[in-house]
This record gives sequence, C-alpha cells and structure tokens, in this order.
Amino acid sequence: MPRCTRKGCNKEFTQDGNEACIFHPGAPVFHEGLKSWSCCSDVNKPVLEFDEFMKIPGCMKTERHTNDAPKVEPSKAPTNPNNLTVSVSEDGKEVYTSDAAPTNTSPHLESKPPTSQALASMQTPLPVIEEEDDLSIPVPVGTKCLRKGCGKLFVSDEFNRHGNGEGTVCIYHPSPPIFREGSKGYLCCKRRVLEFEEFLKIEGCKTGRHLFAVKAAPGPTLTECRIEHYQTVDKVHVSIYAKKADKDKTTIIFGSDKVYLVILDILFQDTKRFTRTLDLVGPINADTSTFQIMGTKVELHLQKEDVRSWPVLEKSELVRIGNYAVTFGVGGRTGTIGGKEIILDASNQVRTG
Repeated sequence: MPRCTRKGCNKEFTQDGNEACIFHPGAPVFHEGLKSWSCCSDVNKPVLEFDEFMKIPGCMKTERHTNDAPKVEPSKAPTNPNNLTVSVSEDGKEVYTSDAAPTNTSPHLESKPPTSQALASMQTPLPVIEEEDDLSIPVPVGTKCLRKGCGKLFVSDEFNRHGNGEGTVCIYHPSPPIFREGSKGYLCCKRRVLEFEEFLKIEGCKTGRHLFAVKAAPGPTLTECRIEHYQTVDKVHVSIYAKKADKDKTTIIFGSDKVYLVILDILFQDTKRFTRTLDLVGPINADTSTFQIMGTKVELHLQKEDVRSWPVLEKSELVRIGNYAVTFGVGGRTGTIGGKEIILDASNQVRTG
C-alpha cells in the first residue's frame, strides 16, 4: 500500500479509502536543541527529544491521504565569485588570498593520525548501548520498528522476529540525530542535508534486527543532553545540560598527544545515563583542561593549544564546499568573543589600495 507523504502523517492508505489525513502544514523548527512545528508551536510545546518531536500530533485535517512527492524549495548553494581562499599564518592570523590554487584541507583543521603512544594513553571510548527487542512482548500488526531510519511495519513474529529471513533485517541509525545551524544528519554517519524531507530519507548505516518492544535494561537507561559552547581567545567553554548528574559516578576524559577527544560518561541520580565522545575540531591541552559538575549542567573548560578560532566544536559539524571548511552559520550561544582582524595578502592589498 502507498504511504502518505504529508509531514506528521506517514500512514499507509488505500486509494479508495476515506480515512482522513491529519498532518502538519508548516515546517519543522530546530533551535538550540528544541524541536517544534511552525504551524502549531503555540499549541504543541517544543520538545528536546527527536522521538518526542516525531510524535507531535498533526494540527490540520483533510479528507484524503496523498503519496505525491512533497514540494521542497531548492537550497541556494554558496557562491564564491572571487575564488577567495583562507589560510592561517604561523602566528594565528587569517590570510585571504584570491585566485589561489585549491587545497584539500584547511591548515588549522588538518587531522593527523594518532600515534600508538597516544592511543595507549586513552581509555577505550564508551560504545553505544543499543536497546534489544523483547520477544516475549506481543506486538500488534502494523507497529513501526522503533530504530531510527528503519520504519518497517510489523507483520508477524515469524516474519519479523524469528529466524534470519528477509523480514528480520533492520537497516538503521544506532546514534541520535544531530541538528546544527540548519544542517541535519545522524552522529553515526557523515551525511548532512538541509531539508527535513531529505533528512527523513537518509538511509541507515548499520544492519541488525528490528526493535518492536524494548527489553527492560538491568542498568541505567540512555538519555540525551543538550550541548552548547562558546570560545574566548585561549579557551573553549562547553555546557552539557545534565540536571542532577551524579558527581561520584560521572567520568570525563580528555584526550592527549594529538588525540583531541573528550569522552563523556554522565550518570544521573534517577538511573539515567548520557554517553558521548566529542571529536574536537581543534587541538587542546589535556593537562590544563578542566571540568565542573554542577546542579543543572556539566561545564568543560578546554584549553586551546593555540589562539586560532574554532569554526565549530566537533569535526562532524564541518561541511566542506570547494576550498572552504564552513558551517551553516554561527550565532546565538555559539561563537567567539571579540572580533577578528582581516589580513590581506600582497595581491589583495594592491587591489584595495
């Protein structure tokens, strides 16, 4: 059967059926970790979790479903009329050059492979803890797989849960989605898109088994935390909003010797747990970086190894277009305190003279 393509509906239907369609006529809004719909944000309050966002009921009703492709406004690609490239001098100043030969990487963002000594000094990053399907719980026909990016509907135990047949194969995303300054994707894979409809079509990056009924875990349940950051000349300050984090059980590990990672393992007083590995975009001094665990959040104070500005916090947030390493805007609570001095090379100094 065809599936309705209206946002917020996504139900299967028959062409001769008369079931009403309840959907969202507006667009999704993602701002500082909060998620809502532009058409009903005054009625349905913004939520933090993506799964909760997907459950927000539609606010408009029409007589019939449709499987017509949704109309998406084409995104405007960035232009570079002067073929302008940016480099960084040894003293940390940005140099703007026109008609320069293209380069594959930005000098201050180039990633070097970690040495064996560095890897030995790091503890093994915490793996993603995935929920398991509880086969003892009966599942109604038509139940959607709970794994992100799958969306297959339950037919029967024999077809979807037992054996190794085609119906048991689940292709999904094991990590949560990330929405950052207009870009959308998943933490477990590199693809990023601008449009929400394209985000919903991102194919899973892992193959496993379906999840129709969650098995109760003996330990803490996984949760998500909002992360924000800002930077000064010599530090990057990161806030992880983790209310009631347990100071005695929480672990924060800073990488060293060119392994620029921060491993987070935050346990809460209410048996919840947040795990994340930050693959930093710039180098830090692990020995002088510090953290604080407070009542409502965990603060990281990352000591930069140089004074160059970070365009983003993590490498996964970078999107390369031509000779640029760019993000989809920097604003709000993310950015650099203080302005930058623009340094022109010799050829551009002549043009502006």
